Amino acid sequence: MLRSVEHGSVAGSDEDPRVAELRSAVSRLRRELAGYAVEFPDRGIAEDELAALDAMARGGAPEVPRLRRSLLLVAGAVGSVSALAPALSQVRGAVELFGGPPRG
Repeated sequence: MLRSVEHGSVAGSDEDPRVAELRSAVSRLRRELAGYAVEFPDRGIAEDELAALDAMARGGAPEVPRLRRSLLLVAGAVGSVSALAPALSQVRGAVELFGGPPRG
């Protein structure tokens, strides 16, 4: 359920729609991870980085390099858990909405 997101603001809100998409995607993956009963070695890393992504999104204008680093850590931690793949893909898509670091 990926939504089309433009770089404007959400109607009736000052929140950047990319931030809203990131918050939604992170929330979904956190819920699915919490409901995943099987333990795996890097679960703590995934939980910590998802908390960091959530904090960045709540802060408003996340730093792209930090977003990408957290995404890589989450993907490395849960990438082998096929049950979490759709939610992880949604987080990846939300991070990609922010583009890359500015070139200069």
